Amino acid sequence: MAAALAAAPERYNVAVRKPASIVLDRGDGAAVEDAVWGLVPSWSKTPDTKYTTVTARLERAPTSRIYRSAWEKRRCVVPMTGYYKWDRTQKPARPYFIQARDGRALFAAGLWDRWPADEPDLLTFTVLTMPNDAIPAPLVPDGPVFLPAVEAEAWLAGPRWPTRFLARLRQPALEAYEVSRRVRSAEVDDYTLLEPADAAGDMPAEPSDEAWLDEEDEDID
Repeated sequence: MAAALAAAPERYNVAVRKPASIVLDRGDGAAVEDAVWGLVPSWSKTPDTKYTTVTARLERAPTSRIYRSAWEKRRCVVPMTGYYKWDRTQKPARPYFIQARDGRALFAAGLWDRWPADEPDLLTFTVLTMPNDAIPAPLVPDGPVFLPAVEAEAWLAGPRWPTRFLARLRQPALEAYEVSRRVRSAEVDDYTLLEPADAAGDMPAEPSDEAWLDEEDEDID
């Protein structure tokens, strides 16, 4: 699995409707596959949804019509080095990159689905979120539910009480630093996005038609 993740494409600005590498189990063991960010339920009439499905609140996912089936049968892990989150207490809003304080990879709990149900040709996923006091101020303390690496397999297999399983997990210590507003454009995807922002010279990017994780305005890397 480690080798498969190491071989996955490098991505620095994953946005909604864009692919990312996830870990899932279709029944033959854990595997790394590309999936599009923004879950489309298998029963949808079209390969999209009018709802924002890049994130799913942990307390709502088990009973949501969109996520209920995936919650019960199709769990995934979303590996990342970190993710972007916006500070909206400032005008204009400024993005920060959040990463583990110890520099290790992060593994977010997610759900996946395939569309259509009979002849699936689209694999999609969502990231589960919950309140998280580990997120540094001034950012809103809410974000992905992270799994310790040793618990990833248990999540994929399906714990008996999944909500309780995730809620009891100790979240990693996090740190954040400001980055360029160029991350606002889904077309920009290179390592320079991870460099600390030059507050004096950082100009806003042109607005993008890509809807970010608008619930919390986060992107993953």
